[in-house]
Amino acid sequence: MAEAEAGAGEGPAPGAELAAVIGATVPTGFELTAAEEVQEKLGSASRISRDRGKIYFEVPARGLPQVHRLRSVDNLFVVVQEFKDYEFKENKEDALKDLEDLVKKLPWTDPLKVWELNNSLKKKKTKRKKHNLQSTASKEKLNDDGEEEGTDQKDTSKQEDCAQSAAGVEPDSSQDTEKTEGEASRNREEEEDGNEQSDAKDELQAGSGSETKAGEGETSEGEAKVLKFRVTCNRAGDKHSFTSNEAARDFGGAVQEHFQWKADMTNFDVEVLLNIHNNEVVVGIALTEESLHRRNITHFGPTTLRSTLAYGMLRLCDPQPTDIIVDPMCGTGAIPIEGATEWPSCYHIAGDNNPQAVKRAANNICSLLKKNENKESSTSLGIPLDIIQWDICNLPLRTGSVDIIVTDMPFGKRIGSKKKNWDLYPACLMEMGRICTPGTGRAVLLTQDKKCFAKALSRMGHIWRKGQTVWVNVGGLHAAVYLLKRTWERAEEKRSFW
Repeated sequence: MAEAEAGAGEGPAPGAELAAVIGATVPTGFELTAAEEVQEKLGSASRISRDRGKIYFEVPARGLPQVHRLRSVDNLFVVVQEFKDYEFKENKEDALKDLEDLVKKLPWTDPLKVWELNNSLKKKKTKRKKHNLQSTASKEKLNDDGEEEGTDQKDTSKQEDCAQSAAGVEPDSSQDTEKTEGEASRNREEEEDGNEQSDAKDELQAGSGSETKAGEGETSEGEAKVLKFRVTCNRAGDKHSFTSNEAARDFGGAVQEHFQWKADMTNFDVEVLLNIHNNEVVVGIALTEESLHRRNITHFGPTTLRSTLAYGMLRLCDPQPTDIIVDPMCGTGAIPIEGATEWPSCYHIAGDNNPQAVKRAANNICSLLKKNENKESSTSLGIPLDIIQWDICNLPLRTGSVDIIVTDMPFGKRIGSKKKNWDLYPACLMEMGRICTPGTGRAVLLTQDKKCFAKALSRMGHIWRKGQTVWVNVGGLHAAVYLLKRTWERAEEKRSFW
């Protein structure tokens, strides 16, 4: 019927450490960037899926906390088994029956152990988070610096609480470690890493020698508890005789029969993933309840950029310590906040002409500072980031003073218009060229209005050279990320653009 990937279904040898093949969804176009980050931070080689926007890598189960801290991944799942060349029957009933029969043959035991470990780490992290919030609240009560300040602090913490309750349990934001400037914060991060590593080891030791609890549907206290589950099918390809809903329904029925779990589409404990891309089939169990890209933003605007995409754009321009990085059209601040978090040795400046956008970005920065303060259980050192209201065509920055420009340009759909972009884009490129350091400066610009951008760039060829283009999917729109290199030519003189 199908060839399973070598080793995918084999359990570990007796006494061997529990390992997991992790699947991660990443921003389309930035698969290589994500693979580089995994190699750099986890020491694992990644395989990029034929289905765009996914990578796979193997890690020891105790490394799960670091996996959740990856900046370039949206969602995570543990792979149960992968089939490279699955042969679907032409008849719909036969094809669906094969999927049902597959459930009994899959090696569920180790992936369910990884899922249980992931769950226990989430619970411990949530407890720590609550403890930190309580200790911060008690500090605020003891603070006698004035009624107004206390009210502001309470309002901020209320906003935080609202954001957390609205998002539900957040393995992503809670697992993230936001770096702040200076060695002290890195030491705290290493200490927290150590805590989570020891938590993971403790859980693995506690679970060794025991049966798969999730498979039996029992709690750690031994009380019978029926787990709730749902199956999500993602299908791509035009040669299948069935729909994704039909596959999810029949596969889910077989899962229910196999484990005696209870189906629940909304309030579920386990989410089983059935990913079908042409003849490639991957069965997995979700490790994240919502996308990790929501980690930094609490105040959203009409076109808020995903943090994972912001990370990919920043990494593309290879920031170096002491670089000055500017986002002249920052919106809600996704790019500069991600930059200040991951590259704290650079200085980040953000601005926008819309006062509402500047206010949202400032609120997001305040929320991040509050989260860092709660996490560190001490006064936060702050982040190297300033936000300003300004005019993109007349920036209050010295000529040649900026190393890197990274921004999400107006697409001309939700904000502005395609017609306005014909004037805006060349003016932006000229002003960006003025503030950027000749010879070494670079810019990474995202836009969906590719025709207008290409025309503007051709007129600005004396100050900008196109280095690389990454094709991305932004909310269903086919967009491009352009890496530009600054030439040595001066850009102060005003030219007629067209």
